[in-house]
Amino acid sequence: MSEKTTKELEKLREHIDSVDQQLLHLLRKRLDLVAQVGGVKHAAGVPIYAPQREASMLAKRREEAAKMNVSPQLIEDILRRLMRESYLNEKDVGFKQVKIDLGHVVIVGGQGKLGGLFAQMLSLSGYQVKSLDKDEWQQAEAIFDGAGMVIVTVPISITCELIRDKLTSLPSSCILADLTSIKEKPLDAMLSSHRGPVVGLHPMFGPDVGSLAKQVVVVCHGRGREQYEWLLEQIGIWGARLVEADAQQHDKAMQLVQAMRHFSSFVYGLNLYREAADIDNLLQFSSPIYRLELAMVGRLFAQSPELYADIIFAQQESLTAIGDYLDNYAQALELLKRGDRQGFIREFEAVAAWFGDFAPQFQRESRAMLQSVNDMKTG
Repeated sequence: MSEKTTKELEKLREHIDSVDQQLLHLLRKRLDLVAQVGGVKHAAGVPIYAPQREASMLAKRREEAAKMNVSPQLIEDILRRLMRESYLNEKDVGFKQVKIDLGHVVIVGGQGKLGGLFAQMLSLSGYQVKSLDKDEWQQAEAIFDGAGMVIVTVPISITCELIRDKLTSLPSSCILADLTSIKEKPLDAMLSSHRGPVVGLHPMFGPDVGSLAKQVVVVCHGRGREQYEWLLEQIGIWGARLVEADAQQHDKAMQLVQAMRHFSSFVYGLNLYREAADIDNLLQFSSPIYRLELAMVGRLFAQSPELYADIIFAQQESLTAIGDYLDNYAQALELLKRGDRQGFIREFEAVAAWFGDFAPQFQRESRAMLQSVNDMKTG
């Protein structure tokens, strides 16, 4: 490289460094403004996530970017990353307390990760939170005294038994809720054991989320909705999206969403283990989509085996869903054994038609995730 070229590159790189510094100052200014917005929203009890505002803002920025000959997807990716950071920071401000006269909250299983997350969110909202765990039942009467709400978050396998054995003497004004990933049996147990307001909740996320913004919480109503309506409002203020469902409908969906999916990931990991696959070597030849798939399988095995055993074994009906999956896999394998390429294409087209507009929608949504995986791989 010639001396002239070297000097030209150095000069241009100095300009880039200067622009980068300006970007940093602008980012700092934007984060400060977002913090001010967060303070106003928290004081007024406005949810931290406003989907219509976000969609409108992104559409405008994409349009403006296109006019400036800047990739609309680039500006959307940058803004979405900034918004994620903003949601993480907003919880540091705290949240408006919806129910001021509640009394304290008792979380049965509060030392667990999910219990700890809800304890944190409730504390940030001004509620007094007490934890009750397996070695503290001799103190239960004192801990429950004056409680306005009791939340159960213990392993699925002992949830119903614990409710029926330990939670039969709560005051009728006390709200009884659970955070279990199946709903019909725990809800029945709560309704039969407690004469007061009852609600079943299923947070559709792990305890490692940094913010509840855009997360889903399923609500299965039990009894006395008017007495726990404030709780749903509080969860909404945290940024979560509430999805109301019948308990039986929820559990049937979970057979596919959780039990079958987790069991499939378990078998995938089990097969890699028994094949003695070299993961480092696999990653060298992985496209972003395969790396993402491998990451999702690996994520399963980074967590508690007891938790996933509970989820998979929780419903006897899951055997049917998992068995159907195995049958479909075996039928698809027969196409391969017969060399029936056209049969594969026919099945593929049938499934694609069934997905309909969801297929291109999922393709668009996955593109951003794949870009993140690619950035991680090359970073």
